[in-house]
This record gives sequence, C-alpha cells and structure tokens, in this order.
Amino acid sequence: MRENTMADDPKTIPADLSFEDALAQLEQIVSELESGQAPLERSIAIYERGAALKAHCEARLKAAQLRVEKIVVGADGQARGVEPAEFS
Repeated sequence: MRENTMADDPKTIPADLSFEDALAQLEQIVSELESGQAPLERSIAIYERGAALKAHCEARLKAAQLRVEKIVVGADGQARGVEPAEFS
C-alpha cells in the first residue's frame, strides 16, 4: 500500500507546518491565482491547497488564542487566578 504525499493530495498539510510557513505558501497561491496564468487543473489544485492552508492557519491561531490567558486581579489588588483572554 502506497502512502499519500503532498504531490498526491494537495490538501495534505503537515501538522508541524508553522503558521508563518503556511501563510507564506498561502500568499504564493493567492498571487498565482490572481495572475490568471495557471491552467484550470492547476488552479483547482492550488485552490484546494489554499483552502487547506487557510484551515491550518485558523487552527494554529485558535490554538495560540487558547494558550493566552489573562490574570484576574481581585478588589484587593491581588491576583486571584487566570481566565481565557477575550479577543475582539
């Protein structure tokens, strides 16, 4: 049985791909699609990869958001714990 590679499935994104590397790849894809120079089949394949990269970036951002905590200070000025940070 043969393993899938990124060449086999453009939607396969390595779990350890950094946010910055994924974003750079996504920017290249957007640039190529905007140029209008890619043949139809390539455009479809890189669009699919772009969608997978976008989801990967969103997941990495969500994980980072969950790791950020804010310190809750009581009325006496003492720290009483932490709670998840809220982002607007």
